[in-house]
Amino acid sequence: MSRPFRALAAIAGVVWCGALAGSAQRQTVAFRTADACLACHNGLTTPAGEDVSIGSDWRGSMMANSARDPYWLAAVRREAIDHPAAAVAIEDTCATCHMPMARADAVATAPQAGRVFRHFPVESHGTHRDRLAQDGVSCTICHQISDRKLGTPESFSGGFVIDAASASHGASLGTALGPFDVDAGRAAVMESASTFRPAEAPHVRKSELCATCHTLYTRALGPKGERVGQLPEQVPFLEWRHSAYRDDKSCQACHMPAVERATPVTSVLGTPREGLARHSFRGSNFFVLQMLNRYRRELGVVAQPSELEAAGHRTAALLQSETATVAIERADRSANRLTIDVAVQNLTGHKLPTGFPSRRAWLNMVVRDRNGAIVFESGALSADGRIEGNDNDDDPLKYEPHFRDIRRAEDVEIYESIIGDADGRVTTGLLTGTRYLKDNRLLPRGFDKASADADIAVLGDAAGDADFAGGSDRVTYAVDAAADGAPFQVEVALRFQPIGFRWARNLDQYRAMETQRFVGYYNAMAGESAIVLAKASTTVR
Repeated sequence: MSRPFRALAAIAGVVWCGALAGSAQRQTVAFRTADACLACHNGLTTPAGEDVSIGSDWRGSMMANSARDPYWLAAVRREAIDHPAAAVAIEDTCATCHMPMARADAVATAPQAGRVFRHFPVESHGTHRDRLAQDGVSCTICHQISDRKLGTPESFSGGFVIDAASASHGASLGTALGPFDVDAGRAAVMESASTFRPAEAPHVRKSELCATCHTLYTRALGPKGERVGQLPEQVPFLEWRHSAYRDDKSCQACHMPAVERATPVTSVLGTPREGLARHSFRGSNFFVLQMLNRYRRELGVVAQPSELEAAGHRTAALLQSETATVAIERADRSANRLTIDVAVQNLTGHKLPTGFPSRRAWLNMVVRDRNGAIVFESGALSADGRIEGNDNDDDPLKYEPHFRDIRRAEDVEIYESIIGDADGRVTTGLLTGTRYLKDNRLLPRGFDKASADADIAVLGDAAGDADFAGGSDRVTYAVDAAADGAPFQVEVALRFQPIGFRWARNLDQYRAMETQRFVGYYNAMAGESAIVLAKASTTVR
């Protein structure tokens, strides 16, 4: 590795991968775009006739569109503008997990940095590396990650290892690691079709593989690009490891659920296999999936509209059936006062919400009188994406505290993480953030907040809230309601927004194509930016 690149990697805090360990000679790591794999891994149906094609499921996912994600592109541009001295390192770091094949290819063959913006717009005469970049998180990146260092801090923040030793000196470009043992005849067919030879590798089913990119630490930068701090930007793997789910379910169990009956993995000479993982990569970002579909021409989206619609439906189904429950445990009236206890339960194996800190969930409480008129509402969503009463949406330097009791409509219980800079000011700049000022995201079952490491700690008023514990939270509402309005209808919903208003609005000050494009998209779609995860209702007489 050259001296300039060593310096760049030190600034970016990434791990260079792609060369043989201990080898003095650099070797190119081979990647191919997904179309080399999809010809055989599409057209898959279960015995019941359900389409479980790997290719079409993947193509509509956020993994396949990680490089086209307009919010990510806007965020990278914002960070490069904020920290111009480190702009090249920022692109390289961000490309590691969003354009992993192009970035690994650039590093292994030059060495040089991964670049984000030079691969767009999508053009038919683009280079092979352009196509690798546009393919996002694709087949021949995940299926070439070795088991070396998995689960260790070295593997985090894009520190996966692609071992060039897997490449043969014959026709094969490399070894495609998968969960099944493949006989010699079928292996030869795959090698002939794709130039990759399959090999069984149990680690592809383990959470530690996902953790290489979904455990991400960002390094806060000063005005000259110097490091001034570090932030655990997203650490769902560490949250999962501190929960009861670590012994029950892997990341793949929820996000790549297995087909229930034996099904062929390939449409060519495929034999039924137990445990075929659906490559739908069910997550939570329904909003950007909708955005990709609506602005598909501008963003160069390859997935068919039906594939993105199916991905959106799968995402909504996951969010509304497997993430949370809400219950009204008590609803009493005494003279002109209603007292309502709401219990929220987190069903996921990590904090809710988890991942990128733009995500937030909140309680929307509505009380109506006998005529249907609203006498109290906390947490209403405005058409522009604001949560009414949320201090942070009204003022970028403020934020809503964690509540045990709510007595005013302008108070809202929001489950979120709020980032602070080196001076303690609220920020949405990842490379400006050095710590969290608030983290009251719902904890998974079995999560002990007293023993949690600093990187996954509960921060703010929730830390001292006895009702805020592993798996659940409880909030009490005290509502003034005149007795002659009875009976009262009480409705509570847990709402979720992948990109909060402030995270979008703060991009508006940056006069770059990517930032302005995203703000325009957000403004046009803000009314669709949230979804109800769970709800409950009761009548108080």
